Amino acid sequence: MGTETGATPPDDQADRALADLLTELDRCVDELVQARARAETLQRRRREGSAWLDVVTNEARPLIVERISTVLAALSAAGHTWRREQAAALQAEQISINRIAALFGVTRQRISALLREGGSEDPPGRERGDELRP
Repeated sequence: MGTETGATPPDDQADRALADLLTELDRCVDELVQARARAETLQRRRREGSAWLDVVTNEARPLIVERISTVLAALSAAGHTWRREQAAALQAEQISINRIAALFGVTRQRISALLREGGSEDPPGRERGDELRP
């Protein structure tokens, strides 16, 4: 039941957030490929008989765990921004808070909080609190 809206407007925040997410996903994939290669090297060294202390102390920075933590934080931030902007875009298309919540698999209160966090304006003709009505 989608509706076509034509070309993407230049001020489409959701489109920008999605582009940023794609960029971040590519960067994170590269980081994880490097982390995997490093993990394979450590595993090989261990299987060749190196002590864990030698394996760990000789690992170059950033450590595998540091790469993974960085990737998780980056994906969490980019994913959150995308979700917020996507919710705002749906709201701008007059989709109800309840329907957005159902699409995202969260409560309507979570969507309301997400939209408030982004500073999204209520659509014309609606007052704050309307989103809490079924």
